[in-house]
Amino acid sequence: MPLNVEHLLRTVSTLEAALEALQQRGNNEVMHDLYRNAAIKSFELSLETAGKLLRKAIKAFGGSPREVDKLIFNDVLRHAGKHGMLELAEVERWIQYRTNRNSTAHDYGEGFANETLRLLPGYVTDARALAISLQKVFDAESH
Repeated sequence: MPLNVEHLLRTVSTLEAALEALQQRGNNEVMHDLYRNAAIKSFELSLETAGKLLRKAIKAFGGSPREVDKLIFNDVLRHAGKHGMLELAEVERWIQYRTNRNSTAHDYGEGFANETLRLLPGYVTDARALAISLQKVFDAESH
């Protein structure tokens, strides 16, 4: 079962670059919106990628592929915690990230976007840690 975290790391790097550009943007409102939107979209993409990778990793622990595919995202996160891929505090943060992401799909207000931006530095750290954890699962599975 190939598990490649490269796409996850790339989307996280894109998110990080957008956040850095956002901090350096000056007073140009259009550029602010551009980098804010890029950061939020990169967050959404990386979160979806993380979910897909977590499903694959859970299957490596002997879960029925069909049953794992039926799990909602929060249950995927809980199973990741159960199998040691995430600590309890990380599971809770990832559930918060997912809740926020679900809201970004429905709320386009500036206040909400700014709330999302406040989560993203911590998310970057957690996503990079998850990539390492997922790669360990894959490495163990391939040996």
